[in-house]
Amino acid sequence: MNEFLLFDPLFRVPFFTGLCLAVALSLIGAFLRMRNEWLAALGLSQIAAAGGMASVPLGIPVLAGAFGAACLATLIRSALPRVGNSHHALLILIGWSGTLVIGSYADHGHVIGETLLRGQLYFTHIWHLAGSAVLLFLVLGLYKWLSPRLLKDRFFPDYHMANRIPSWPHSVLYALIVMAAAVLGTISMGAFPAFALLFVPSWIGFVMVDGWFRSVVASVFIGCAVYVAAFILAMLADLPFGPALTGLLAFAASLRLLTALRRRNIEVSGDESRFHYLSPPARNAKK
Repeated sequence: MNEFLLFDPLFRVPFFTGLCLAVALSLIGAFLRMRNEWLAALGLSQIAAAGGMASVPLGIPVLAGAFGAACLATLIRSALPRVGNSHHALLILIGWSGTLVIGSYADHGHVIGETLLRGQLYFTHIWHLAGSAVLLFLVLGLYKWLSPRLLKDRFFPDYHMANRIPSWPHSVLYALIVMAAAVLGTISMGAFPAFALLFVPSWIGFVMVDGWFRSVVASVFIGCAVYVAAFILAMLADLPFGPALTGLLAFAASLRLLTALRRRNIEVSGDESRFHYLSPPARNAKK
């Protein structure tokens, strides 16, 4: 197995590309969940897939088309006075329909559409690894600076305005990071596997532990563990990686139910010495 995963050049680059993305997407997903914007991940992934498909008849690189479409969608979102999950749902519909409609007119559109929606991690190359590594180092390097500002935006929305502190630097940077994560995840893993990494680990982690930082650590650990398990399973069983990862993440979501039931039993029994259940936003704000 080590020969397949680490030493065989055929699988070495895909494995580390996916590992970088698993860490980065799980961490970014924690921010999306904290801000209740998790549906934006799927919306931007679908828009990126549509942009990548549109690049084929235009004769430009797929990555450039995906980034262009995601950047345009991000600019439109930023220009709106209020953005909610209804807007993100509209992005999903536009992206999904655009991918299929454009694909019907493009050469080999069906194959390219399947690649963008389902993902082909095994065929990633060194440029995918470089982009994923840059995204990971950027997210980790900016975490201490970005995290308190986004938390204040979420729980104290008037803080920056009351203290005359400009909020646009961290808001713009956060939007760019989310966009880059959605594009790189879609190009490397596929729209739905990337969304699964952005959505499921933080959904589980926010219930399993208390406190913002520990929730982030739990989310990253869950994302990486499930990614490695999915990669090994896909190799051993000769499965497509995207569905294997998405299925294992969906199965791992049972941890959330078990944790919630355990905490509810503790709360009903009156034993609050070990846990005190609060909703994830309230619990994180308290910590």
